[in-house]
Amino acid sequence: MKFALPCLARKVQCRTAVLLTLLFVSLGQVEPGMAASPGPGSGGADFPKPLAEYHDRQITNIPEKLVHRVLAEPFNLVGTLIFLAAVIHTFLASRFMQVSHRLQDKFLALEEQEKNATADKQVYRIRDRLEFRAELFHFLGEVEIVFGIWLVPLALAILVMKGWSTLTAYAAATDAAEPIFVVAVMAIASSRPILRFAETWLARVASLAGSTAGAWWLAILTVGPLLGSFITEAAAMTICALLLRRKFYDLHPGSAARHATLALLFVNISVGGTLTHFAAPPVVMVSHRWYWNLSHMFVNFGWKAVLGILLVNAIYYLLFRRELSALGSKTASSVITERPIPNGITVIHLLFIVWVVLVSHYPVLVVIGFLFFLAFVEATRRHQVVTSLRSPMLVGFFLLALIIHGRCQQWWIEPVLANLSRWPMAIGSILLTAVNDNASITYLASLVPGLSDSLKHAVVAGAIAGGGLTVIANAPNPAGQAILASRFGDEGISPLKLFLWALFPTAVMVAAFMLL
Repeated sequence: MKFALPCLARKVQCRTAVLLTLLFVSLGQVEPGMAASPGPGSGGADFPKPLAEYHDRQITNIPEKLVHRVLAEPFNLVGTLIFLAAVIHTFLASRFMQVSHRLQDKFLALEEQEKNATADKQVYRIRDRLEFRAELFHFLGEVEIVFGIWLVPLALAILVMKGWSTLTAYAAATDAAEPIFVVAVMAIASSRPILRFAETWLARVASLAGSTAGAWWLAILTVGPLLGSFITEAAAMTICALLLRRKFYDLHPGSAARHATLALLFVNISVGGTLTHFAAPPVVMVSHRWYWNLSHMFVNFGWKAVLGILLVNAIYYLLFRRELSALGSKTASSVITERPIPNGITVIHLLFIVWVVLVSHYPVLVVIGFLFFLAFVEATRRHQVVTSLRSPMLVGFFLLALIIHGRCQQWWIEPVLANLSRWPMAIGSILLTAVNDNASITYLASLVPGLSDSLKHAVVAGAIAGGGLTVIANAPNPAGQAILASRFGDEGISPLKLFLWALFPTAVMVAAFMLL
């Protein structure tokens, strides 16, 4: 059972309507680095309450400072409790999905009874209730929708405690540039020419080891994440997840191998974008403020990320080598036999990605470029597949909801980060990243005055190393989850198993960043 949006998958007119809607939404966005200012008398200028207005610099004890800020602004506690509830909900999402599948099975059984002309009205009523409950629990089990669901109580809390003008001003000040960018880049990166291009080059790498399932596994998890430094992490996640689905997950590996591979994918993508300063969201958030350029990123993070990826991939490969070897016997020839795609079409698709990356902070230009991309897809549909916007739209919705929630958490994140030394800063950054998008952590760290270079390095190291611990830890993770969730069966992706399998790669990465 899926919350499919058929018009997004089949009708060009509906896809264009959605993008036009995004265009009009983006017209209201503020320019990067500028805050939207509510109009006179709007009542929303001081929400969330600016940190300087707490006047608590003299309070050095963190618990005392947090209590002081709650007393000064009671909404802080309400907003954080709602955020905590959303985080807990994400860990329960797979349970909701299991309940949905059980209800669906009962519904289908009753549907068979309904075909019997003698079925009474009681069967119809039970069938309708089961259908509704199955849909409801499926909705609650969609990880990408969780934070959006909890926007409802957040909006009600703001409305009751602060008023309508504050709610509208808060919404107007929300920058949707990153969600719109992710929607566009995910859709372009999942197009047939881009996937064929990436598969061709990864096939050459896999062929060095015989093009077996294990060879594809290593190639995708090693080379794929490093592409994120150039085509953005969102695009790299989309390409790697789609190829892993075909070359690994479709061969039905065991539960441990499935979760371990997903954990590696998330961690490797999170650190693989650090070869440059313009691809990884947590780096983009601070590179301009802290004057981190290409050379700084490569010297302090890039080569260490490559070394860490090679090490953890080798260790996990040895751990699952027997299973990967068994899967290899099921692998069909990796030679691409589909109709060839003209090089010109592939080049134009790559240029669309370049355009979206270059203008990623300007939603209007992103959406306009995406509209031209959709038109080009239709003009060359003989070499294309249907461009489905369901997964990109869900991931964009997830990120937008996370941004809205995250802006209400600054009151407690700032004092926690500001009072840590180097190693506690890195560990604290990892822990905070697990329950909040790592780009939010580094952005909030960039607002802390007087942060030393070593602490800047530590907070970014922790944020990118911890980006694979949970689905919400790194912006591209929901994209990978959306693409691969169907390959985990009725039980779905277990957040606990994902977390446990990601612990070792995370520890290796943070050690590489902090010790080398």
